[in-house]
Amino acid sequence: VQLQASGGGLVQTGGSLRLSCEASGPVFSWYAMGWFRRAPGKERSFVAAMSGSGRSTTYSDSVKGRFTISRPNAENTVYLQMNSLKPEDTAIYYCAVDEANYNRASSRSADYTYWGQGTLVTVSS
Repeated sequence: VQLQASGGGLVQTGGSLRLSCEASGPVFSWYAMGWFRRAPGKERSFVAAMSGSGRSTTYSDSVKGRFTISRPNAENTVYLQMNSLKPEDTAIYYCAVDEANYNRASSRSADYTYWGQGTLVTVSS
């Protein structure tokens, strides 16, 4: 399984970006997918996840209400719509696949098997 994240860039505070993550290889529609990020000088942290069924989503408190994860028609592509961006959202964003549980939208990085290379989001103040 290979994951290709894209859509990062430079945006001003209050702006929006949409990240995409396309999975290729033996990826099935029932795999859960998630987004994590690593801010400068910090550990990787959870952002959002969607279960394979699409019925369950999880968000970190810091992005809840501003970010939306989606996966139209159970495609092998997951999106992260990011609105009302803040400088503290600056990070490298990684997508990942959790192949173990159809109904889980996990926030634990240990539950994810495959990881993309990351895309940089920079929010200027």
